[in-house]
Amino acid sequence: MKRSYEIDMCNGPLFSRLLLFALPLMLSGILQLLFNAADIVVVGQFAGSNAMAAVGSTSSLINLLVNLFIGISVGANVLVARYYGSRSPEDVEQTVHTALITGFIGGFVLIAIGIPAARPMLELMGTPADVLDQAVLYMRIYFIGMPATMLYNFGAAVLRASGDTRRPLYFLFVAGVVNVIFNLFFVIVLHMDVEGVAIATVISQFISAGLIILCLVRMEGMCHLDFSRLRFHITKFKQILRIGVPAGLQGILFSISNVLIQSSINSFGSTVVAGNTAASNIEGFVYTSMNAIYQTSLSFTSQNMGAKNYHRVDKVLIQCELLVAAIGLVLGNGAYLLGNQLLGIYSGDAQVIAYGLQRLSICCASYFLCGVMDVLAGSIRGLGYSIVPMLITFTGICLFRVVWVFTAFQWHPSLFTIYISYPISWLVTIVANLTCYLVARRHVFHPKEEGMPAATSV
Repeated sequence: MKRSYEIDMCNGPLFSRLLLFALPLMLSGILQLLFNAADIVVVGQFAGSNAMAAVGSTSSLINLLVNLFIGISVGANVLVARYYGSRSPEDVEQTVHTALITGFIGGFVLIAIGIPAARPMLELMGTPADVLDQAVLYMRIYFIGMPATMLYNFGAAVLRASGDTRRPLYFLFVAGVVNVIFNLFFVIVLHMDVEGVAIATVISQFISAGLIILCLVRMEGMCHLDFSRLRFHITKFKQILRIGVPAGLQGILFSISNVLIQSSINSFGSTVVAGNTAASNIEGFVYTSMNAIYQTSLSFTSQNMGAKNYHRVDKVLIQCELLVAAIGLVLGNGAYLLGNQLLGIYSGDAQVIAYGLQRLSICCASYFLCGVMDVLAGSIRGLGYSIVPMLITFTGICLFRVVWVFTAFQWHPSLFTIYISYPISWLVTIVANLTCYLVARRHVFHPKEEGMPAATSV
């Protein structure tokens, strides 16, 4: 019998179930963003624009370092959903236990990389000297919480694969409230500056991880976590990596282009960095709403592939694309129209607001294109193809933006030249992803052998 927190992805009306699955994901993503937004708002209002720039200048570098493991959690999501759809309890159990071990170990790998690499990599990015020391301190403290962050992400991927997106939302809500309370306490009461908001974030990460592990231990069914049966299954690990590593490399390539652009923005000084930071955070709320549709397309496509409901896969893509375009257009343009008020939450500096509004006018107004691009990639990955969308992202996003920075930006070094590269690269990648999807579906809708399609390794 289907439990109330699980959504049947393979039967029944589709559009309403897409919404039921996606809405908690949107709220979860927004709450997760509030971790960083609370950091930036608190330091911006109570510690000044330099502290805000210090926190904001680390985001693209943090994403660069963690995206490989976030991508591997996508591999776990696809594999669990595929086996869940085909009703293979032993395969689900082995994948769940292997995924959680992988996430926990990955967190310690990130500590070993992130803490010593913080200063040299921030210097390489050209972080302004007046915020460098604070940025290094924030990043080093932030990475102490990486084992908890990875456990939460892998655990949430397992729950999403089974159709449960509500309980991760509840856990993030609790952790988010704790994060905001400790932010205010450390900065306002203890006068701790950037180290205070970093410690608050780490505490909240451990709370969310603990709650999701407790949930998996207590739940019944195929995704139950049993510490007595906790084993590392190498076959499942290889399958997770086969899907997840290309997804993670795609995220890394995406982040490399963002690090390069952040370095170019850093050259304009700390005031511009602060404005860009505030605008990027506002865009983040739009992006995470669209990313919920990407994750929805990924999970629904994977489960229906496992159940061999091929007729439902195209419907998932079309309806997800309509949803993500509507969300991107409404929220993206709404954020731009309300830009002055929204940016004023982050800083009272008129120059910071003006620079932030410049970014919103270009990137946020066209952000729906990024959502359309991501949903196509999610559907391709759900079909079992992971390397191809990575290569498309490398060419259409990373390589294009690198070339843009070293050509167009050199000819006309302005913020407009930097920001316009975003919508252009999204359009290029949409065309390539659509072509890839149309080719891939012809191969996987008629698999030559039973079980996981051969396309999983492509």
